[in-house]
Amino acid sequence: MTDGEAIGASLTEPERFARIFHRHWDEIHRYITRRLGPQLAEDVGAETFAVAFRNRQRYDLGRADARPWLYGIATNLIRQHRRTERRHHRLLARVDAEWSVEAFDQSSDDRLTAQRLGPRLASALARLSPAERDLLLLIAWADLTYEETAQALGLPLGTVRSRLHRGRKKFRRALGDIDPMRMQEDS
Repeated sequence: MTDGEAIGASLTEPERFARIFHRHWDEIHRYITRRLGPQLAEDVGAETFAVAFRNRQRYDLGRADARPWLYGIATNLIRQHRRTERRHHRLLARVDAEWSVEAFDQSSDDRLTAQRLGPRLASALARLSPAERDLLLLIAWADLTYEETAQALGLPLGTVRSRLHRGRKKFRRALGDIDPMRMQEDS
């Protein structure tokens, strides 16, 4: 059963909306946690699905995947918590990466690289406008396509492409024109 079919069924049988919650909670919650931190993630995640449930009659039932719609709702709720998000990014930018002692493998290498880059990346994210940050994070963290991002934010595809291009340039400048993928070689 597609998301559109489940949401359509929930219009007459509200308990059917649980399928949407169970199918997408982990992914949406993970995204919100990365944006706002764990303290707000539960509440904002729950509110995301509450808003979706209340507005399910507006959902385009022809859309098989509700992820862009849910990311759009989550992003709007995150905007309401933007001050907390900015503080979160500033804090991450100041915090030294904590080192863990584990067996070294590719995932350990990736974690260590992310920890080393974390403060610098968080600082660069904090310098982006809210619209640029939303676009970049929906594509980078939520792994949405340009089309899904346009749907999530209610923007034309061309606007997503141009804002993303400007946001990436600004992000690279904030990193001192350093490619984040090459930074691990310099460490």
